[in-house]
Amino acid sequence: MSKKVTTASRGFASVSQKSALLAVILMAGTVTSVAAESDPTSLQAWDYWQSPASPEQEEYVASKMPAGFQVVVTELEGPVFADANGRTLYKWPLENLRNGSTGDRKDGKSECTDEVLTVTSGLMSPYPAGLVLPNIDQRPSCVEVWPPVIAAEGAEPVGDWTLVERSDGSMQWAYDGYPMYVSILDQKKGDTLGGTKIESGGDAPAVRVPVGPRSAHPPIFEVIPMATGRMLITEDRYSVYSWDGDEPNKSNCFDSCLDNWTPVMAPETAVGQGKWTVIERSPGVGQWAFRGKPLYTYNNDPRTISLIGSDVPGWNNVYTQRVMLPPEDFTVQSTRIGHVLADADGNTLYLYNCSDDAFDQLACDHPDTPQEYRLAICGNGDPEICRNTFPYVPAPTDASSESGLWSVMIINPNTGHRASEDEEGAMHVWAYRDRPVYTFTGDEVPGDANGDAYGEFNGYRNGFKAFWLRDDYMSNAYSR
Repeated sequence: MSKKVTTASRGFASVSQKSALLAVILMAGTVTSVAAESDPTSLQAWDYWQSPASPEQEEYVASKMPAGFQVVVTELEGPVFADANGRTLYKWPLENLRNGSTGDRKDGKSECTDEVLTVTSGLMSPYPAGLVLPNIDQRPSCVEVWPPVIAAEGAEPVGDWTLVERSDGSMQWAYDGYPMYVSILDQKKGDTLGGTKIESGGDAPAVRVPVGPRSAHPPIFEVIPMATGRMLITEDRYSVYSWDGDEPNKSNCFDSCLDNWTPVMAPETAVGQGKWTVIERSPGVGQWAFRGKPLYTYNNDPRTISLIGSDVPGWNNVYTQRVMLPPEDFTVQSTRIGHVLADADGNTLYLYNCSDDAFDQLACDHPDTPQEYRLAICGNGDPEICRNTFPYVPAPTDASSESGLWSVMIINPNTGHRASEDEEGAMHVWAYRDRPVYTFTGDEVPGDANGDAYGEFNGYRNGFKAFWLRDDYMSNAYSR
């Protein structure tokens, strides 16, 4: 990956032996490309994105589906199932929380009902059960936010698709044992605003997850969803790399090259398919290649799911697909542990996470949901304090982005809800996945991420997380 890792702003008091190698890389800096030398913070200086003209999309294993259903390849989530109207399908898998669990059990009935819940469940200590939720006179039921995917009369199971009877006697489609839903946030084909495949972090709520077909790759590999795309790793979760010094379907990594890089070997019985090929390193010895690029792991990777090997000039992490470029004025900044997305002035961007503690775990991170939780965290209920602590990121009224994940939203900064063009005090702000992004007043210089984990449960349940592109010590880059 073309990049420049600048001096770390803070050191760690102690690190493991492997992490010490990483600390040297972060503090010493690495070779940069010509683009990075001209402006190491510009979006174009980094390999995190792909062009809208790029044909790269994740391939999937085709399978039988109910009539009218389809597969849509989305920018962030890759291939997902959608109904006849193009609406993405989601599951709500059972999640163990601090004081119990909620969600749908595999091969069980749907727990998403038409009951309007008005009090907390007590699943997340230290908060007790029975606390009255905000705006109970306006709170929707689970099925109003997550309409179940109802099967037509006479529908029959097909492949991994089965039917689950709901309490009203209607039949709901289920995939791989989990009841299916659509999200009221999704307005057009390819939207995945209701949830993400990116792994939950810390004390995250019981979230909804987009459902899609299996990725088409050999069994030795996996795909890890990240904020920058869908990255290839091995079944042991070590990152996979390609080398610019190789030729199409031909490895040039031999002798001293193998001191640092290990070819991902293919068994003798392996057969190429689609974008996957088996190349011959020597008679009878095969190596996996993807899109013509031989694949390797990095012997010096200090941890699983790493981007460290891409600091070596000419070596790159491998993705089935990446997201497109964020708004052009944004920048990439180096922090003490990795990279964050930032505004034009280098201020780290933040995302807000929120879910209430009712049994149906409805999200409260969107402008169309109650704002009491956010105002409590960032301003003790005072909108002005909140605006000053985590300011919205202003956007030009005519701004746009190559990426469909980014949009301009009109917000009433006092209420946090959507506003009309002519509403007094309304702001045009940048939104990611239909949710505003913020900066933090406590960040003093580019690369600061002092607002990360601000809020309850390290920012995963009701609070703020930095917009991580890379995290060399923890899991921020591949957890939500």
